[in-house]
Amino acid sequence: MSLQAHQVSECAAAAEEKPPEPLDVAALTRRMAAGDELAYRTFYDAYFNRLSRYLLVVTAGDEDAAREALQSALVRVVRHIKVFPSEAVFWSWLTLLARSALSDQTRKRRRYLAFLDRFTWHTRAQPTAPDDPEADARLVALLETSLEALPFDERRLVEAKYLERRSVRELAKGLTLSEKAVESRLVRLRHKLKTAILEGLKRE
Repeated sequence: MSLQAHQVSECAAAAEEKPPEPLDVAALTRRMAAGDELAYRTFYDAYFNRLSRYLLVVTAGDEDAAREALQSALVRVVRHIKVFPSEAVFWSWLTLLARSALSDQTRKRRRYLAFLDRFTWHTRAQPTAPDDPEADARLVALLETSLEALPFDERRLVEAKYLERRSVRELAKGLTLSEKAVESRLVRLRHKLKTAILEGLKRE
């Protein structure tokens, strides 16, 4: 058995573990729903590592993907927590949130890579193979950083056009601009992002 296969096997076994101490899940989730900070600490201690191991199994040992999905899942727990009658039902809900977070993360990554490929950054900017996951991850991280550095209105325009795939006509109507004006803005923003990403790659 390879080392990676062995690690995944161990993660699978760990993911089936029960929390270290029995918990009154109904009482715990009731307190969490009421905003009890101590209850959230108890939840974190009991489930953080268990969810992390679960996601390592689901991602076949991809630590970065598991870590990102875990953080997103924990945010969703805070937003959507309710009272659960038993540990089994609660754990089922937590794994559903974790898989949903991972699925959303995967779709977002694909949209970002499609955006990069559209302007040939993915194939030209990197000497590595097009399907190199590490190169993909670096480019996606650089794109996210470059997008976050844009003013809000510019970032939303890029996201609406290339990530949400809205038409220029629809964008122009929403901005009360001509389609030509929107196209001009998009050309400028593509150049701005491309420059930022290439500069980021040079610094690595």
